[in-house]
Amino acid sequence: MIGNQPEPQAQLQFQLLPQPQFQLQVLSDPQPSPQAQVLSVPQAQPQAQALSEPQPSPQAQPQAQPQTVPQPEEEVKTRVFSRLLLFLLGSSLCVSVLGLAYYSRQHLAAVGTEVKKADNPNLNPAVFPCLTPACQEASARLALSVDPFTQPCDYFLFTCGSDGSSLTNRGRQRGKGLPSHLQVERKRDVDAGRQGRGRKERQTDREEEEMTDRMLDRQTALLQSLKAILEVEDLSGPASPAVQKARGFYRSCMEKGPTESAGAEPFLRLIQKLGGWGVSGAWNQTDFNSTLSLLMRDYATFPFFNLYVGKDPNDVDPRSNKKYIQIDQPDFQIPIEWSNEKQKSKANTQTLRPFLASCEKYLALLGSAPISNSLHVGLFISLSSELAVTAAPLHHRLQLGLLYQRKTIRELQTLAPTIDWLGCLQAAFHPHPVSQLDQVLLHNLPYIIQMSRIIGKWLNKHELSASGPIHTYMILSLLQTFIPALDSRFAETDRKFSSAQGYTEKQKIPRWKQCVLETEKGFDTVLTSLLHKTTVHKEMEEMTENIFSSLKSKLADLKWRDEESHQSVVNKVWSLTPRLSSKGAILHDTELDQMFSKVTIREHDYFSNYVQSLSLQQKKRIDLFSETEENNLSITLFISGEDLVFPIGLFVPPLFHPTYPPAVNYGVLGSLIAKDILHLLLPDIHSQSETVQTVGECVWEHYVRVTQGAGRVGAFSLSSAQRQEMWVQYSALQVALQAYHLNLKQRPDDSSLSGLSHTHLFLTSFTQINCDSDPYREFMPFEPSFLVTVLCTNSELCPTTMTCPDKPQQNLTNNC
Repeated sequence: MIGNQPEPQAQLQFQLLPQPQFQLQVLSDPQPSPQAQVLSVPQAQPQAQALSEPQPSPQAQPQAQPQTVPQPEEEVKTRVFSRLLLFLLGSSLCVSVLGLAYYSRQHLAAVGTEVKKADNPNLNPAVFPCLTPACQEASARLALSVDPFTQPCDYFLFTCGSDGSSLTNRGRQRGKGLPSHLQVERKRDVDAGRQGRGRKERQTDREEEEMTDRMLDRQTALLQSLKAILEVEDLSGPASPAVQKARGFYRSCMEKGPTESAGAEPFLRLIQKLGGWGVSGAWNQTDFNSTLSLLMRDYATFPFFNLYVGKDPNDVDPRSNKKYIQIDQPDFQIPIEWSNEKQKSKANTQTLRPFLASCEKYLALLGSAPISNSLHVGLFISLSSELAVTAAPLHHRLQLGLLYQRKTIRELQTLAPTIDWLGCLQAAFHPHPVSQLDQVLLHNLPYIIQMSRIIGKWLNKHELSASGPIHTYMILSLLQTFIPALDSRFAETDRKFSSAQGYTEKQKIPRWKQCVLETEKGFDTVLTSLLHKTTVHKEMEEMTENIFSSLKSKLADLKWRDEESHQSVVNKVWSLTPRLSSKGAILHDTELDQMFSKVTIREHDYFSNYVQSLSLQQKKRIDLFSETEENNLSITLFISGEDLVFPIGLFVPPLFHPTYPPAVNYGVLGSLIAKDILHLLLPDIHSQSETVQTVGECVWEHYVRVTQGAGRVGAFSLSSAQRQEMWVQYSALQVALQAYHLNLKQRPDDSSLSGLSHTHLFLTSFTQINCDSDPYREFMPFEPSFLVTVLCTNSELCPTTMTCPDKPQQNLTNNC
């Protein structure tokens, strides 16, 4: 019957087989049915007649006796035919039953897989390949990664560097058999002597050529996306004036010829505009505070102190969004070091000579006569040393409680009278109103007091009035600001001095990267608008929601010290709302055109354009007082009020692409986002939950049991911070995988790369991002990619169990 027909695919497969209903009827009723008679009589009876009843002749009629002989033969033939018919019918039935069994197994298994594969993605159904250009690039990068399931023996002891014994100086390796040009060590530049600058990753030109072969760090990925936006040509018509100015600024920066030809002349003209200087013998002895205010307002230069704008973490109301002007010690050019014994800073004598050489080189490049260099360089170093030794590193100021000290501007003027604080702050934040009663936050009041006394003393040295050492100090500080806009001799001098300080890993920044960074400083709102137009917000929002939902589920399963602690953390986390930073913060083209209406970009004149960029940066400082100000081009998420904000600068290739299989997006960016959230919440979670230390110890036990046979475990115990970081990394992997499974339930027909199953692709992508660009991996006692081994002790979560026949001790059963 039609109602019992199989699916259309089955009809094509089994349409030549007898119907099951007919066969069952024959077996259940031995008596032939009318249908059976119709089938049997026309086939058997004519044959019997042909054999037993030949055509009668007159001669044959008298013979009656022979008629009894053929009767048994006819019955035998009939019985044989009946048995043959039953055999044929039985065979047909068997074939039908086998066919139906095969169909049911194939069809129902396919249906069951479609229903269950979101709950258990490791049924490994057929996956559809992603063939977009972005996917092809991702597949090429993936081919260079270590696969934890096809190479388990190598993966157990895999390290991203050539030597896994070092916990802080690890490079990166792709594995055996790769061309040498792909085995580029990943370097780190850690500048511990300069507070506030942090850690910056720098890459050689050779590494830049190989970027397409590996996963980029967050900053480089964002810069490459911005580079593509700045270099693209609008086919739909001319871009808006603001966009044209941003791209014009970038092009003038990339054009090195005019900058090299101009040499030091543009900066010398700027010095004359500021009243000259004693080095050239032509200085009109301008007022100290007037020059300082001018440098702060027009050229973003702060020779004697740094300025910030931000909230006070000690505010009584934690929900307050009030912003304060914050004053800190500056970044000194002269190399200094901290003496724990004397509890004070001192000049680094080993690098003092290279510093002297660099200062002399700068003066020579600016046309100073060699005979006068020694005097001015000596005064500059003497003044720099005297100021620098009054500074203190951050950890010392934290111990003494010197951070976030509140003073009104009037009080500050009394404590440090040499600086015209009201005039300087009004200039730096013009047109934002600043009054003497405004409170500011100080981060090293003892330095500010001593700095004021030192400057006052040097200003009152009448024998030095003609040389103007304070003014020279400010001009050389201004030079540091303008080095990116001058010819390559100045940047080369700076690199040589950094090398002499011991920073041998500090390499030349590629020109394109430097130009994108400089464009972002002045035209960040334009770049944000352009980036917003190129992103796909639906996929981005879904990812953030799934990650946050999985994280809340993870926190609910933690073991808390008590119910009050549990509710405290839960209330804080559940009150947060995840959102993209671009919501309501993107300006329209007309608004951008109005904002940059007074900016004039000159072709082939990067120095002039650079000056305008510094002026734009001054205007941006005013926006810092706004409650709605957000950095859309940030590379880390942050909490703003009750919002968990995800900057759109995170969602760029190769970390994220709308055409990537979701397994790649979640395995790469999803795991990084989960780590960021957990690091934001770690202080609250660690103090209230016992699970953090327990899971950290469990993960470490796995690592010890796997690696002890190879002699790779050192005789050191984990610190509390290392256990915390292992919990964060392992939990982030679990959260990202659970979030991906949520996505897989919504879209069970996800595509894939390299023929890998969905979970297999997710875990391989996770391994790749943790080997190439994980910013937290230096705090781990082993490679974060090893966490896949721990996760896969639960075979239900992974495509296969990770076992190595050569290492029987790897049979781990504990599930962290």
